[in-house]
Amino acid sequence: MSDHILTQLDGGVLTVTLARPDKKNAITQAMYSALAAATRQARTDDAVRVILFQGQGDSFSAGNDIADFIAIGGGQETQLVDAPVFQFLRALADLDKPAVAAVRGRAVGIGLTLLLHCDMVVVAEDALLSAPFVNLALAPEAASSLLLPAVLGHQRAFEVFALGEPIDGRTAMAWGLANRAVAADQVDATAAELAAKLAARAPNSIRKTKALMRDAEAMWALMQREGEAFGSQMRSPEAMEAFMAFSQKRKPDFAKAG
Repeated sequence: MSDHILTQLDGGVLTVTLARPDKKNAITQAMYSALAAATRQARTDDAVRVILFQGQGDSFSAGNDIADFIAIGGGQETQLVDAPVFQFLRALADLDKPAVAAVRGRAVGIGLTLLLHCDMVVVAEDALLSAPFVNLALAPEAASSLLLPAVLGHQRAFEVFALGEPIDGRTAMAWGLANRAVAADQVDATAAELAAKLAARAPNSIRKTKALMRDAEAMWALMQREGEAFGSQMRSPEAMEAFMAFSQKRKPDFAKAG
């Protein structure tokens, strides 16, 4: 488990908090292991009716911890699909109980794609959501190559992936990524209110409704295909250039990439 993932069960709502505010809640592999355990608990514990994801501090999540992922990329013998991040993704694919997210500040990479697995999302109006996989010479994950176009349409989704530019909370709601866009200081309360309403609904009816709306096995199969593309890109020269540029706070130079 990780000290940077906090859980609390109250009134049927399991609140899972990303608690690494000094790093904008960038997610390490240890944090992914804890997130996977919490998500599995949400599915198997009858006391849990709803899982609520939120972040400490001024950001939901800055995405994957880059140093952590560079270390994985250097491990040629380890398959990415065996990494803790994929334990979490499998748990998300299997989750048949409602998931709610409360998003303030930045939601980057997995910080955005996690929202596609949530059934209700509350964003701050000034939140900034982005999926800069191509900026890092990577590929989409978390079944987002299917789920994001399903929500936004191909053109908008491709722009989000290919350009990596953020959209604000108002745009996220207008495009269908969120249920509510509210002032930043109202995000947690609004999300908690929605989670409580869901927890009061007939639990088996809710689970069957969610299960009918998604194909967990197909989603997991896609996550594995994405993982192959993501893993091959992580070990590519262009990704190494992107990671180096990120650490040196400069723009990457892909002029020689082909």
